[in-house]
Amino acid sequence: MRKLLNVLYVTTQGAYLSRDGEAVLVRVGEENRLRVPVHTLEGLVCFGQVSCSPFLLHLCAQHKVAVSFLTEHGRFQARVVGPISGNVLLRREQYRRADREGDAATVARALVLAKIANCRTGLLRSARERPEGAEACLLQGAAARLLGVLARVEKAAAVDTIRGLEGEAANVYFDAFDAMITAPKPAFGFRGRNRRPPLDNVNALLSFLYTVLVHDVVGALESVGLDPAVGFLHCDRPGRPSLALDLAEEFRPFLADRLVLALMNRRQVNADGFVKSEAGGVWMSDDTRKEVIAAWQKRKQDEIQHPFLEERIAIGLLPYVQALLLARHLRGDLDAYPAFFWR
Repeated sequence: MRKLLNVLYVTTQGAYLSRDGEAVLVRVGEENRLRVPVHTLEGLVCFGQVSCSPFLLHLCAQHKVAVSFLTEHGRFQARVVGPISGNVLLRREQYRRADREGDAATVARALVLAKIANCRTGLLRSARERPEGAEACLLQGAAARLLGVLARVEKAAAVDTIRGLEGEAANVYFDAFDAMITAPKPAFGFRGRNRRPPLDNVNALLSFLYTVLVHDVVGALESVGLDPAVGFLHCDRPGRPSLALDLAEEFRPFLADRLVLALMNRRQVNADGFVKSEAGGVWMSDDTRKEVIAAWQKRKQDEIQHPFLEERIAIGLLPYVQALLLARHLRGDLDAYPAFFWR
């Protein structure tokens, strides 16, 4: 099993990253803030005005450490990676299956079934944590409606039909999302999903963690030799990591949504940690962003029993494990892709 390595997130504006032997050196002004051996890293993520020396980029490429550049608020800008690894035959099979409607629908169906089932698990867990009342009933009702959508997804034969059902399920889920929040309202009230830019504190948290999750999934797919840009559920677009977005769907309820709810409900973030721009967008402060990243890194260290492999793994390895299982399916070693179901 692959070892879970660290992802280094650099959020301090004006930081400069350079090579120091076989290590990454982080400088702010004239001060050396951090030195990390490159072999302990899986990825390097720079937010905003953070720059890297060309010698460091070369070192990271040699050690297969992807360097990603995001805006200060978490929007993806660019990614620097070394030579593509993996078997070209695997990628050709990926392209062929993505172009065949039946094969694409088979993978898309598995992904959407897992996503909806995991959303339903999250709703039911929150319902059990609530006292009997209107909110618990709302959550249970949403879970029941998702059960009906699941039955229709199982029978869907076309990718467009599966996409439509996924959108319907997302509406049901997010209509009930506010009932899972116990943090003070209206600071953490939720009235629906919005993004680019997010218009409230909850959406700011969700959008940020969704971006970080997709970053991890892209790295996992590249490490097993798959092309993150060619997906089965999301349409191909230039510059869009469609397969990474596909695979991230099954993790969102378990990894991102659950962490957002924990951060709010346990008061680890508060209303003072968000800033509203003149254009109406809401962004996290630097301190809040660091708190969220620290919680994300800590969450990845937790272990679970993988439902298909039946062995304990670190949560941070889930994207890699699922990418590996998808590759095995495409090679013909597995009859179907065993998507991740939260138990």
